[in-house]
Amino acid sequence: MQLKTLAAAATLLLCTLPGVSQARDTALYLPFDKVVAEAISTGKIDGSVKFYLAGNKPAGKVTVVSAGAVTNKKTNAFNKSDEVACEWVLQSALITLHQAAKKVGANAVTDIASFYKSNERKDAKTYECHAGALMAGVALRGDLAKVQ
Repeated sequence: MQLKTLAAAATLLLCTLPGVSQARDTALYLPFDKVVAEAISTGKIDGSVKFYLAGNKPAGKVTVVSAGAVTNKKTNAFNKSDEVACEWVLQSALITLHQAAKKVGANAVTDIASFYKSNERKDAKTYECHAGALMAGVALRGDLAKVQ
């Protein structure tokens, strides 16, 4: 009988807490180039692949090798500021795009747009990140290209 009382009390307690559907999902629009520079300076990417947000054109002839490459990354945001969590998850997305570009012989990712929940957002300076109490996420779409 005591087990049933404990289970009922636990159920009641859980019902009083905010549900997952009410979880925080804050959209942030943060500087892209700062995080790219940090990823290069810390050695997470080697700088051989350049990144161009939509609205920024590389100098030279651009040949798209693979259009519409998408990465969708999440990271643990617990006990991190939103900005730190977003920078961390963007670096993860950059690493994925960097590897994908090198794999197909590209030296750039061009026309990069935020692509969170398949909603495209183009901005020449910022990326979109969604931060919550436990997770932060960044999704990007861009073209893997050779710039000469």
